[in-house]
Amino acid sequence: APRPPPSPHSQWKSQTRREQQHRELMEQFGIKLEVLPDGRQRWHGCTKETPRCFGTVRSQTPEYLLAGRWTPPCCLRALRVTARHVLAELEAAGIRHWLEGGSLLGALRLGDIIPWDYDVDVGLYLEDVPKCRWLAAVLATGRPVEDPQGFFWEKATEGEFFRVHFSSANRLHVDLWPFYPRQGGLMTKDTWLGHGQDVEFPERFLVPLGSVGFVGVVAKAPNDPRGFLEFKFGPGVVENPEYPNPGVRRLEQDLENK
Repeated sequence: APRPPPSPHSQWKSQTRREQQHRELMEQFGIKLEVLPDGRQRWHGCTKETPRCFGTVRSQTPEYLLAGRWTPPCCLRALRVTARHVLAELEAAGIRHWLEGGSLLGALRLGDIIPWDYDVDVGLYLEDVPKCRWLAAVLATGRPVEDPQGFFWEKATEGEFFRVHFSSANRLHVDLWPFYPRQGGLMTKDTWLGHGQDVEFPERFLVPLGSVGFVGVVAKAPNDPRGFLEFKFGPGVVENPEYPNPGVRRLEQDLENK
């Protein structure tokens, strides 16, 4: 005998069950971004209300690299949003700043974040730090500050620099490195984390500042970005990038499998 048509409540329960099963399937396969047949995007990864998709970074190597994957697309999206917000705040405050390290490398190569990176690095002049109201508040109180857009500004526990997180829950972040000139025209800072490219450099790279496209905006950069990167990383770095810690995992390992 034909069944009676389902009630609206039964239809809702069935649809809810199908959606839950779909979400569980996406989670099981580790899929963060789903592109639907009509071109729409459905996100399954982290948000401002959830933690980021990977745990503590050890030896400069996030766990997704150890698994042979690159940065989850939801994490890259959060990093782009945070970077645009921070760059706009620094620019509005009149702070001299520039893209640093791997972020500058990504800008020069792709106009974007390197697809395996897990943070964004920005240098700024130490004497300009108080011009930013959020950094000034952190310095004055010694406590983190959440701005009206939900971004979380704080002093890093590892040393004399700052971090701006996507949110208090999601710790994807931009690192802000205060530099100052010392005798001899070299830019230096008070905290060194032992990275190979973490070195003093001539201030001439910053006078005047240049610009480069990055995450959909025009960002401040050293006036000779290639020369700046090769000074820090060595010749050929733009054409031949590498993971942050090649001793743990090398880029060639994954390129051979892609």
